[in-house]
Amino acid sequence: MKQNAIIWPEKYTPGTTDNYCSNEVIVVGLTSEEVWKYLVNPFAWPSYYSNSSDIEFLNPEDKELYEGVRFRFKTFGFPIEAQVTECVPPAAGEAARLAWHGWAEGDEETRLDVIHAWLIEDLSGGRVRILTQESQIGKPAQHLAKQKPNPMINGHQDWLDGLAEAAKNKL
Repeated sequence: MKQNAIIWPEKYTPGTTDNYCSNEVIVVGLTSEEVWKYLVNPFAWPSYYSNSSDIEFLNPEDKELYEGVRFRFKTFGFPIEAQVTECVPPAAGEAARLAWHGWAEGDEETRLDVIHAWLIEDLSGGRVRILTQESQIGKPAQHLAKQKPNPMINGHQDWLDGLAEAAKNKL
C-alpha cells in the first residue's frame, strides 16, 4: 500500500530548514472524517491540546479553517499569525490535507516562520493514519532544534494523541 506524504513549498523542504519535526499515529476505530472535524475547528484545540490558546480568526465570522483563512493562536510560548495554504477535506480513497504558514513577527533574532502540515488518511482494517509535520526557519527554530528532549516532537505528539482521543470520545 502506498502512503501519502506532505507537500512542501521548496523553501520549507525538510532537511534544509532550521528545525523539522514529524509525528504520526495510526488508530483503529476512527475515520478521517471523524478526526477532520476536530482539526479544522481551532476553537476545539485547547480542549485536547493544552499547548494551544488564544485562538481567533482575523474575520470574527469565521468558525473553522479553510484555504486562505487567516487566524492567530499561541503555542510553545509564541503568538502565531497563520494563513491556511492547503485545505482538502477527506474524500473516498483520498487523504485529507491541511497546512498553514505560521509566523511570529520579530527581528532577525526573534522571527519564526513555519509550515505546519497535516495528513489524515483512512487505512484498511478500520484504521486512520494521522501525520503532522512542521518545518521551521529562524533563530528560535535553531534554539528549539538543540533542546533535549525536543519540545516540538513531544508537543506535537501530545497534539496527535489528544486529537485522536477527542475524535474517539466525540468530545
